[in-house]
Amino acid sequence: MANSNNDNLAVLIDADNAQASVIHELLAEVSRYGTASVKRAYGDWTTTSLKRWKNVLHEMAIQPIQQFSYTTGKNSTDSALIIDAMDLLHGTDLNGFCLVSSDSDFTRLATRIREAGLVVYGFGERKTPKPFVAACDKFIYSDILKPSQQTSAKKKPEAEPLKPMIVAAVTAAAQDDGWANLSVVGKLLLKNSPSFDPRNYGYQKLGELVRKQKYLVVKEVPVSGGSGGVNILIRLK
Repeated sequence: MANSNNDNLAVLIDADNAQASVIHELLAEVSRYGTASVKRAYGDWTTTSLKRWKNVLHEMAIQPIQQFSYTTGKNSTDSALIIDAMDLLHGTDLNGFCLVSSDSDFTRLATRIREAGLVVYGFGERKTPKPFVAACDKFIYSDILKPSQQTSAKKKPEAEPLKPMIVAAVTAAAQDDGWANLSVVGKLLLKNSPSFDPRNYGYQKLGELVRKQKYLVVKEVPVSGGSGGVNILIRLK
């Protein structure tokens, strides 16, 4: 998945199915992938259920898009977001979308955006249905955006399904000598599982995570050219 900090991104938030409490951290995460050129939040702002969003919208310069609930049991917010996304897809110069929701209704939208050659980052809670997660290039669970929650939710590094994922990626990326470049392994992990993120296991970086795996050997090799950088290589024991 190619991305650049110069990418123009549209951040579209389903306020009915997203947490206002993590929006500051979420937008900071978005800045790792590009610039949030468009920031919109969809919902019925006449109701009290979205009152926690009011201050956040002002502080973070997020444009609220009003969508009245005309029919009970129908999510008109989803429809408004999808229509806007398609307008933006065809009418603006964007490199990707950030879809903020824990609702499976956006699975087809994510797929359609990727079919057009743009990248899709998903953000949502752990309850987010797997089809929506899989439809994104990368999916970030919102609970790992809070540093305190990252620590408290830390899992054992050897816990399933981490080991099979890493073993498969290292095997696929290994050269003839058995060593695999960490960056290539990381790309394969994300390709095979869009929700993969070292922070899900309590680590900020993939390098930190692999060093804790007892079934892996890790070494650093200086980058040729005297730049002072290193390549991290890993292999199975």
